[in-house]
Amino acid sequence: MVLPKFTTQGVLPPGDYPLSLAELRASVLVTGADVGSSTWDAGWRRLLVDNLEIMVHQLWTVQISEIYIDGSFVEDKDHPNDIDGYFVCELDALRTGRLHRDLNAQDPDQVWTWDSASRQPYRGYPKKQLPMWHRHRVELYPHVGQLSGIKDKYGNDLEFPSAFRRDRRDGSIKGIVRIERDSP
Repeated sequence: MVLPKFTTQGVLPPGDYPLSLAELRASVLVTGADVGSSTWDAGWRRLLVDNLEIMVHQLWTVQISEIYIDGSFVEDKDHPNDIDGYFVCELDALRTGRLHRDLNAQDPDQVWTWDSASRQPYRGYPKKQLPMWHRHRVELYPHVGQLSGIKDKYGNDLEFPSAFRRDRRDGSIKGIVRIERDSP
């Protein structure tokens, strides 16, 4: 799939854009083709996708297939801080801790946690970050229908699907990327 050009606000037009990891690597989000920036950091963006790939493969191993990415990575920002995203999972897997255990069983760094007590500071950042962010500069959150902690312009709490499709600056609708398995 070819992604559309960024809007004048620097985001993808509204919609969900399915991309395999290979297509993501070849897309404007990594290459910067047609962005018109001499400071586009394609190398950093490739590294972020490499790190995302590790986490996506771990999610696929535990039968998670609905994975979305967003944040400054899918905007026309030359050097995004990270990749943000969410994935859809079963409430029971999250509630019982099975998801956390199954993911960490495959991960040598044991980064799969969303416990706020696990957040650590990082120099120059006001917000403490999760272990997955420190290791991969990727934060992927489980979604089971719960609120995201992000509010709309009226102060209403949003679920991840709604929150990730809104521009943080003005609340307008924007596009996000759905990670798909590569075709065999």
